[in-house]
Amino acid sequence: MRTSIATVSLSGSLTEKLTAASRAGFDGVEIFENDLLASPLTPEEIRARCADLGLTVDLYQPMRDIEAVPEEEFARNLRRARHKFELMRRLGADTVLVCSSVHPLAVDDDALAAEHLSRLADLAQDFGVRVAYEALAWGRNISTYDHAWHVVETAGHPALGTCLDSFHILSRGSDPKGIEDIPGEKIFFLQLADAPLLAMDVLQWSRHYRCFPGQGGFDVAGLVRHVLRTGYDGPLSLEVFNDVFRQAEAGPTAVDAHRSLLVLQERVGLADLPAPVVPTGVAFAELVTPDAEPVAEVLGALAFTRAARHHGKPVDLWQQGEARILVNTGTAVRRGDGTGLAAIGLESPDPAGAARRAEALLAPVLPRRRAERDAPLDAVAAPDGTELFFCATDRPGLPDWRADFEDTGQRAEGTGVTRIDHLALVQPWHHFDEATLFHRGVLGLSAQESVDVADPYGLLRSRAVTGDDGGVRIALSVGAAPADDTVHAQHIALATPDVVAAARRFRAAGGPLLPMPANYYDDLAARFEFADGELETYRELGILYDRDAHGEFRHCYTRTVGRVFFELVQRDGGYRGYGAANAPVRLAAQHAVRRLTGG
Repeated sequence: MRTSIATVSLSGSLTEKLTAASRAGFDGVEIFENDLLASPLTPEEIRARCADLGLTVDLYQPMRDIEAVPEEEFARNLRRARHKFELMRRLGADTVLVCSSVHPLAVDDDALAAEHLSRLADLAQDFGVRVAYEALAWGRNISTYDHAWHVVETAGHPALGTCLDSFHILSRGSDPKGIEDIPGEKIFFLQLADAPLLAMDVLQWSRHYRCFPGQGGFDVAGLVRHVLRTGYDGPLSLEVFNDVFRQAEAGPTAVDAHRSLLVLQERVGLADLPAPVVPTGVAFAELVTPDAEPVAEVLGALAFTRAARHHGKPVDLWQQGEARILVNTGTAVRRGDGTGLAAIGLESPDPAGAARRAEALLAPVLPRRRAERDAPLDAVAAPDGTELFFCATDRPGLPDWRADFEDTGQRAEGTGVTRIDHLALVQPWHHFDEATLFHRGVLGLSAQESVDVADPYGLLRSRAVTGDDGGVRIALSVGAAPADDTVHAQHIALATPDVVAAARRFRAAGGPLLPMPANYYDDLAARFEFADGELETYRELGILYDRDAHGEFRHCYTRTVGRVFFELVQRDGGYRGYGAANAPVRLAAQHAVRRLTGG
C-alpha cells in the first residue's frame, strides 16, 4: 500500500522535509500550508521537486472554519477557497483537508453544514479537487468521525468525502468499528498517529504528544483493519505533531516514521516481512574504555574472572555463570568520557533471520572487519548507536561467537552471579520513542507502560522492553532535557540468588557499594514488615527493597565507572519490575557521590 507523511511531522525547511521523506522510502507527502507559505520555492517548483524525488503530493492541508457559519462569513470562505484551489492546481495536489469548524460563530446545524460543504465541493470540482472533511476531536459542533460522515452523506456530493484520523477517533474513545459502514470510495484520506495514554486536554495532547504508530498506547492497527474492510485503497499517511520530532534531525525521524508504517502494514496483513526472531537472552554486554584497570577492579570484586581474550583484538571476556562482560580497549569511546556500554550480544535461535528482519525494517547494518578466524556475526545499530549482535552460544549447527576468544586458563570461582538480568540504556533525548518502536518492531520485544521517575534535577522517563520469558530485559530511559542523556549513566544488572551474600563478597573484595540515605530505610520500615535484623542488613549494605503482586525484589549498586555502573538484583516469586519506586533514591545517591568525587 502507498505510504505518505505530512510535512508537519518533520523538522527543517520544506526542501529538507521532502528530501528526508523520499530517502526514507515514502511514496508521497501531505503539504502543510505553513510549510508552503514559509518556502522560497513557488508551487510549481515544489511540484517539480517532489517529482524529482519520486513523491506525489497526496494532500494539501488544512482549510479551517468553513461550514455552518453566517452567510457573509461563508462567502469569504469561498473566496479564500478559490485562491487555495488555484494554488493546489499549480502544486499538483488534488485533495484538500477541511477540518470541522471551531469558529465561534459556527452553529449546530447539520443541514447547513452539509449545504456549505456541498457548495465548497462544487467549487473544488471546477478545479479538479476533492474535499476530505475531517472531524477534529475538539470541533465546536462536529467532533466525531461518524458525525462528520453523516454530514458528508447528507451533502451527497461526488467531490466530497471524509478524512479519517486515528488520533481524533481514538483520543475520544470512539468505537472505530462503525468505520466499516462508510463506503471505501467515500473515504478520501486516512491519517495515522499514535499517542501515549495521557489524561489531558485533547487539543494540547494532539498538538504536542502524537507519535508514530507502535510508539504509543492506541490500537492503530485495529482501526486500520476496520478501514481496509471498507475497500479503502488510498495511502496510509502519517500526521504527527510532536515537540521532539520538530527539533530532531529530519532524516532519522523520517526513517523511524517509515519503519512504523512497515510494522503497521505487517500487523494488518499488507506487508510480508521476515518474521521476528525474538532474542532469548543476553550473550554479552561490551564495554569500551580507554583504561581497563578501573573496570577490571570492579569486575574482579564482583567475582568475575578474565576467562578469555580475543585472538586478534584487545578485548577481554570476563565471566561469571552465564553473565559475560567484554572489555574493549581498542575502540574509541563513542559517547562522553571514560567507560561506556557500546554493544550487546543477543542470544538468537536464528541470527541470520534476525539480521534479515532488522535490515527489512531499515535498521543500519554495521560493516564488520573480520579476520579469517573470526566468527560470522551480524550486527545492527540501535537508535542510540548501541551495536546489537545476533549471537549463538552452544547452539548446534550455528557458529559460536566465543570461538573468537582464546582461553586464559583462569577458572571462575564466583558463584554469586548467574546471568545478566537486564540492561538499562539511556537514550538521546530525541530517540526515546524511536527506540521503543525499534525494540518492538525489529527485535520483537514487548513494551511495558512508560513511567516517570523523579530525579533531583529533573525527570527521567523510562520504558522497559522484554521478551515473553524474561530472558531479555532492557530498560530504556531518557531525561527531560537534551543535556540529561550526558548526565545519567547506563547500567548492567546482574542476577544473583542471594544479594546479601553477593554484596558482602563485593565489599570484602574492596568494591565500593553505593551508600543509601538512612531516611530511605526509616520509610521502608513504615511500609513493610521485615524479619529481625533484615532491615539493618539492608541499611548496612545499601540494599533497596520492592514488592509487587508477583514477588519481591532486592537490589544494590556499585559506584559508577565512567558512564557505567553495575546492579546486583535478586528476584523472588516472579517479581516483574525493576525497582522503579527506588529509582529516585538511587539517582539522588549517585548525584551525592558525584558532587563529592567530582566524577
